[in-house]
Order: sequence, then structure tokens, then C-alpha cells
Amino acid sequence: MQQARSTLPQKLRFCFSRDLNTKAGQRANFASRKLSGALTRGPSENQTPSPSPSPSALLPSIRRYSDCKRSTFKDMADQKLLQTPLEQGDPELAELIKKEKERQREGLEMIASENFTSVAVLESLSSCLTNKYSEGYPGKRYYGGNEFIDRVELLAQKRGRELFNLAEDKWGVNVQPYSGSPANLAVYTGVCRPHDRIMGLDLPDGGHLTHGFFTPTKKISATSIFFESMPYKVNPETGIIDYDKLAEAAKTFRPQIIIAGISCYSRLLDYARFRQICDDVGAYLMADMAHVAGIVAAGLIPSPFEYADIVTTTTHKTLRGPRAGVIFFRKGVRSTKANGEKVLYDLEERINQAVFPSLQGGPHNNAVGGIATAFRQAKTPEFKAYQTQVLKNAKVLCDGLIARGYQVATGGTDVHLVLVDVRKAGLTGAKAEYILEEVGIACNKNTVPGDKSALNPSGIRLGTPALTTRGLADKDIEQVVAFIDAALKVGAQAAKSASSPKLADYHKELAENAAIQGQVAEIRKNVAQFSRQFPLPGLEKL
Repeated sequence: MQQARSTLPQKLRFCFSRDLNTKAGQRANFASRKLSGALTRGPSENQTPSPSPSPSALLPSIRRYSDCKRSTFKDMADQKLLQTPLEQGDPELAELIKKEKERQREGLEMIASENFTSVAVLESLSSCLTNKYSEGYPGKRYYGGNEFIDRVELLAQKRGRELFNLAEDKWGVNVQPYSGSPANLAVYTGVCRPHDRIMGLDLPDGGHLTHGFFTPTKKISATSIFFESMPYKVNPETGIIDYDKLAEAAKTFRPQIIIAGISCYSRLLDYARFRQICDDVGAYLMADMAHVAGIVAAGLIPSPFEYADIVTTTTHKTLRGPRAGVIFFRKGVRSTKANGEKVLYDLEERINQAVFPSLQGGPHNNAVGGIATAFRQAKTPEFKAYQTQVLKNAKVLCDGLIARGYQVATGGTDVHLVLVDVRKAGLTGAKAEYILEEVGIACNKNTVPGDKSALNPSGIRLGTPALTTRGLADKDIEQVVAFIDAALKVGAQAAKSASSPKLADYHKELAENAAIQGQVAEIRKNVAQFSRQFPLPGLEKL
């Protein structure tokens, strides 16, 4: 101990000397810590306690300790490193972020699941909330120091119920899931036993990976690995969900959960029909409204809450919040038996237990704060006006593409996205996605009704939430349609002149054909000039 003390700075040794000299068998006086800032020696068992010194008598030691802290602070922590802005401390990373910012500013983001979040959400994400560990739930944490973290989480829960007009005694809410996929897995884990059965819309028909996707040779999603899944399908001619076949399959398969949710389906879901099918087989109805939650919040399309037992969502798509997930679950009476006995929901404990500790550790409190402020924004008239324009823009996009000869799945859209079959344009989904990215338009390849493989899709998915956030309206979307059409026509030329149908040869043709390169460069320049007219929400530099 003496050797260790000799290496301490002189003032630090002076301040700590009383505590380091505490002998074995003597009790430390913890009560004095608030005054002195250090533990002091307490009386032994056989020692008469000496009178407590007055606060004024301790002031010199307080001053000495404060001086000591100031003089050794630099040695205890590198404050310069902690306070250096990213641009100075890590210019390499800062430059990459700036380049991504410029790509977003000069490009057209049309991936239906993307959006631009607000400054308020970004401030929450970069706030001190990220420093705190808070495993557990409000009032039941495994760590101390969570007084205000509890209030943040309760605020997010309260605003979630208010946003969707839910009574607290009938609906619970968990705002801890890290994103939509973990939220869905938590529901299955809480409600089902391993290898219990679930049914969801097939991925090639517009469903999501987490709804149980598998191929004939491989189980792709964890939901198909740990649970038995059977997909339901759309009518290959109309692209509309075949509810009759779903009902028939459910009676044979007898699932524990039926999922009403989409990732690329442009029509409204018939939640009442889903409810009837679930009741016929005794299944829970889980609505995954991740894509349409913002439109539901604005009251512009039917809400799943009237019919569903469980509702999951992300908060970063049409809700325009942080990258996170939320689970709503019913409480109270589920059903009444013939003898009048009431059967209560027991979802709250099961789902909360599944989120933590079964699947996750401590929540991302900065994201929970972002959820709270995003829910508040979604309650405003401005947000409803935004969502109204999202739907208008989607219809303009859809009608414009149809007018130019493109085939749109289901023949139209009721929501924020459009699914385009590009086979008649001489392209595959991958080739269409690539040429659009080359001119600064971001979208994603996607399966269309009738596709045999999700790995080789025939369509592209286009969405309007992000462009609408930047302020694009009807006339602006008409220009966007013109850009898409021009790019796809150039892509079709490259596909036709490529040495083979392979994607690699298509890329090579685009890179080496000078005439095609010139057309791509011209469209890209026009897209960039057009896009820079519209402000990009968020922080100025990053």
C-alpha cells in the first residue's frame, strides 16, 4: 500500500491519506462521505465516538480535495479526446459521413422503408441517454440511477397509446425492441412454444422475412427455424391476398398466430377478415404495421387495433422516428366461455419477458427517447398533412408509370409504395435497381406475383415517404417518373447489347459502352440538380 501511495501526486496523497490509513477492524464512516467526498475512519467497537466536527471545520479539507481533483483531472481522463468533435478527432469517418450526406442530398431516396428523421430525434439519439444501462422495466430495473430513464420510457409508452387512441387498461406497449425484426421474434417467443405454428404472407408475395420465410431447401428466417411456418399467398393474376385459401389452409394447419403484415403489398389489408379467420381456428391475430404505421396514425387508412390481439411496428419508416421497434398487446378480457367465465389475456408478462431478458439486454434509451418525440410529432396536424401528401405522391407515381407502359402489381396502390414488374421493359429487378442507382435514384429489387425465387426478382419497389419529407409534391413526382423512365430505357439498351443475360456482363456493358455512359451521366446530372432544390432534414453537416 505504501509503495502504491508513493507513486501518487503529492496533493492526491494528502487528500486520500485519511482513507488509506483506515485500519482493519475499523468501520468506515459512510455518512461523512457527503461532506468530505472521501471515506473517513470510524470508531472501533471499543472506542467512544468522538464528537462530529461542524461543517465549517470540514471546509478546508473540501477545498483541498477540490484542488486535488482539478490538478489531477487531466491525468485521470483525457478530456481533450472526449470533447473533440468527430470532424477533428476522426476525419476519416467524418469524411465518409459527409459523402453519404451528399449522396442523400443529390439523390432521390425511393426505398419504401426509408425516411429522413427530424432534428429532435437526432438530438435524442446523440444525447446522454445513450450512457445509461437500464435492464428491466420502469420501477423494476437491475441497475440504479434510472429515475429519469423510467420517466422517458413511460412517456414513450403513454404517447404510443395516445397516438393510436388506445385505453391504458386495454392495451400495453413495449418500446424496448431494437427494431422490427426483434419485435416480431419477441412476440413469437412470448406467445408460442418452440415449433408452434405461425402463418404469414409469403415473402415473394409481399410478406416479410420475419413472417416465417423459408425455401424448399433452406429455412431462411429465425422464425422458420424455431417455429413451423406456412405461408399464405396472393392470387397470381390479381396480386391480391387470397383470403379464402388462407382460411382453408388455417383450418388444416391450425396456427397459434396469423400475421397480417406486409413489406411490399400495395393494397389495404382486410383486418376484419383476418380476425374472422383467427377466431375460427383459435389463433392470435398479430398485425405487423411497420410499413404503414405513420399512415394509420394519421387516420388515413384502417387501423389494425380494432381487430388485432398484438400489433408490432418499426418507428423509422412512415413514422419518421429512430431505428427501433414497438410492440402493442391487448390486456383485459380475451373471450367468454359458454358458462360465462371470462378468459383474460396474459400477453403482457409473456411478451415483456420475451423482450427482456429472453432476447435482449438493456434497452437503447436514446432510441426510446427518439420514439417518444416521434410519437409526439405524429400527433400533429402537420404530420397528418405530410401523410396525406405521401399517399397523393404514391398515386401520382403509380399512374405516371402505368401511363408510360409499365406493369404495376395489383394495378395500383392504396398506400405509400408501388411495386413495378420490369420484365416487359427488358430488365430484371436487379438490373433495374442497378441502373437507377447509377443515376442517383435509390430503390430495391423485389419479387412480384408469380416469381419463383426471392433471389431472382422481376420487380422493383418504389416508395414516396422520404421524397415527401423533403417537400416533393404532385408535379415534382411527375418529374421523378420521367427520370425513372429515362434510366430504365437506358438500362434496357445495356441489357440488350450486353454479351449475355448475366448481371456481371450487364454491369460491364454499362461501364464500358461510351454512348450509354454519356446518357447515364446526363441523367445523373439532371437528377442531382433537381434533388438539390429540396432541403434535406437533419443536421447541417452530418
